[in-house]
Amino acid sequence: FFLYLAHWGIHSPLQAKKEDYDALSHIGDHRLRVYAAMITALDRGVGRVLDALAANGLSDNTLVIFTSDNGGAGYLGLPNINKPYRGWKLTLFEGGTHVPFFAKWPGHIAPGTRYDAPVGHIDIFATAAAAAGAKVPDDRAIDGVDVLPYVNGKRDGSPHDTLFWREGYYQAVLHDGWKLTVTDLP
Repeated sequence: FFLYLAHWGIHSPLQAKKEDYDALSHIGDHRLRVYAAMITALDRGVGRVLDALAANGLSDNTLVIFTSDNGGAGYLGLPNINKPYRGWKLTLFEGGTHVPFFAKWPGHIAPGTRYDAPVGHIDIFATAAAAAGAKVPDDRAIDGVDVLPYVNGKRDGSPHDTLFWREGYYQAVLHDGWKLTVTDLP
């Protein structure tokens, strides 16, 4: 099976359950506290999915990937949510593109594994196909790669020499740890 679950939180408008908000009384800034309470709700939602997998005996045979589509938005009024990265949602700076990317698959990914080379959402298709034992189409170029051999140490190096982003005329390239962003108006 394949499940794609896109939680609305953490997103604007900033709003949270009172019990989640109250549980974070050590956070003085109201807006940050609401944001943190939204993270609590998201965490609870992910936990429910993991619990359902366990209850159905599927935990050991399911690849779970947790990620986000972009960094935090500048219009939320929380200037440090993407710290230490520069930029926001809708920018191609690291604050807009550097997001969590967690994977869990018992027996295939050792608990506590950390992989620091850049990967992208373009890799999810190839990785999920490989995990399922499915062949990716060979009649077209597939930009993404199966990252599991890199994560579990069966392949050395990095899955990508270079990564590219484009949003209309706004473009970025990441190569050898350097990122170039340009706006090329016609």
